[in-house]
Amino acid sequence: MRDAVGSFVGWPSDLIFPDAETPTRPTHKAGKGISRRIESVASQKEVPGRKLKSAGKDIPTTSGTKSQIMMRLEKMVEESDIMHGAIRSIDFDEGVFGIAHFEIIAKEDMQQLFEHDELGIAVIHTYIWYMYDTLMRGTELCNRFNFIAASRINATLITKNPTSVKNDLVDRFMAAGDNTTPSLYFLPFNSGNGGHWVLVAMDLSRLIVYYLDSLSGDWSKYPSMKKTVDAAILKFRLKKNYRNRKDITWVRVECPQQNNSVDCGFFVLRFMRDIIALNRIDIPKMYFDEYKSYSRAHLDEMKDELCQFIIDQRII
Repeated sequence: MRDAVGSFVGWPSDLIFPDAETPTRPTHKAGKGISRRIESVASQKEVPGRKLKSAGKDIPTTSGTKSQIMMRLEKMVEESDIMHGAIRSIDFDEGVFGIAHFEIIAKEDMQQLFEHDELGIAVIHTYIWYMYDTLMRGTELCNRFNFIAASRINATLITKNPTSVKNDLVDRFMAAGDNTTPSLYFLPFNSGNGGHWVLVAMDLSRLIVYYLDSLSGDWSKYPSMKKTVDAAILKFRLKKNYRNRKDITWVRVECPQQNNSVDCGFFVLRFMRDIIALNRIDIPKMYFDEYKSYSRAHLDEMKDELCQFIIDQRII
């Protein structure tokens, strides 16, 4: 396989899917066969109205059922050098996180999708790229919703160097313009060492921070995170000479709750997906009527979307 990269290889007929889209060009640079030592550093598991494309015609409704799209990608992975330790390096454009960003995809990241396991940063970021590219790119939604890289702001990094994390957050705010009109910054926040995922959504213009946790509790579980976010917002407003007419308000959203120990990452992604698809800056305290709860089919739908995106972008 490794020696065949870049050459023409006859494709088995049983792997040809006539109804699948053929991408015209990839939007990333894939590095095949990169040394695994890079993965240990870079992939730590620590126009409104546009609709999200349906990734598959037969989204499973029962746990454990795999769609044709997922099975297709799983077979591609099994026949690739990823199964033997190779990885893929993917470049994100600056629009996704406000800065140039690259991500590493390895075997274990793909297994998180195929086995419905706890999600790491690589999968979280790749689905964010999917949402930006599919739902937001080229529309005014890019001015209403912004993403913050989870690899730059998480509990582990705050413990090590809170000042650096605060400054990174301020730099992200500065990269998006004046922030005088309502918009949301999405921060998928991890409790550290591959722990629990929560969503922190910040509206800088109204000084509101929404907290969405698929387990019970609120931001008091992560006092250093709240302190860092508050300090970054105030520093940003000081740099922009904005007056602080009121204190920062934190709102705990009564959002859908997970019923197992692995779904928190999927829920955080679904929270962002719903908010963007509904084009809502204000998040109701009791969440949206359309999504009071999530079934396994809601999560499987996202996995199919990501599997199709990975195929279309020729990441594997």
